Amino acid sequence: MRKSVLTLSVAAALATPGLAAAQAAAPAAAPAPSPVTGNMTIASDYRFRGISQTYNGPAIQGGIDYAHPSGFYVGNWNSNVSSILFSGGSAIEMDFYGGFKKSFGDIGLDVGFIYYYYPKAEWNANTGSTAGNAKFDNQEIYIGASWKWLSAKLNYSLSDYFGLNTEMASGGYFVDKDTGAALDPAGTMGKSKGTYYLDITATYPVTDKLNVIGHYGMLNVKTYNDLDYNDWKLGITYDMSGWLLGASYIDTDAKNNWYYLAGSRGLKDSGNGTVVLSIGKTF
Repeated sequence: MRKSVLTLSVAAALATPGLAAAQAAAPAAAPAPSPVTGNMTIASDYRFRGISQTYNGPAIQGGIDYAHPSGFYVGNWNSNVSSILFSGGSAIEMDFYGGFKKSFGDIGLDVGFIYYYYPKAEWNANTGSTAGNAKFDNQEIYIGASWKWLSAKLNYSLSDYFGLNTEMASGGYFVDKDTGAALDPAGTMGKSKGTYYLDITATYPVTDKLNVIGHYGMLNVKTYNDLDYNDWKLGITYDMSGWLLGASYIDTDAKNNWYYLAGSRGLKDSGNGTVVLSIGKTF
């Protein structure tokens, strides 16, 4: 069908010499951008809301997005994670999301839903084994706004925040590294649905290739106030022929007695300050 329409158009143009000449002189229209994009990143650490998800180790990440001209979008993003933090399962995080974006001049709006999925990863309060009942999966809705290089976003949990409930808090998933006490020894604190995270980020373009990034985040965990914290980041990105190079310093005020990982290499505080290096590409 497209070939037939093109053939008729060329014939009509050649039948009118003036029109044919004008069209021949006009530059070819740029192809419309594809609604489907992919991305890949290698990073020295996977920091989610300031907390390491990879036992302070490197991460390989990638995803795919579809954006409709109307503003609706869907996508998937994936990363390796620590099997110490997410016991059992495939040591992978798979995020599925969808929403709607709209721009009004320099102002942008974004609303959507995201599902964090950790295949077969579970926590069992009774045995601490890899086969359990409390899943780490998490569901959130979000709303965001942007103005030029400044953005703000609020995420609100529709489920227990990454599985945090009485079973997990009293059963030994969160254990004070100094006293050995569980986060909720009495088993009375309940669910964490309603946890929210506020993200404020500035991405200032110094040149057409170099950006300076500043970020501040605030996590408020429903019921479990000992897990509340703030995080911040200062970094730069540089576009080198389509490859995005990044370097950031990331830190938090998360309580070190709760936000740590225990493993074969000893204790590692997962919320301590660190420099994260990355290289990525969108295609």
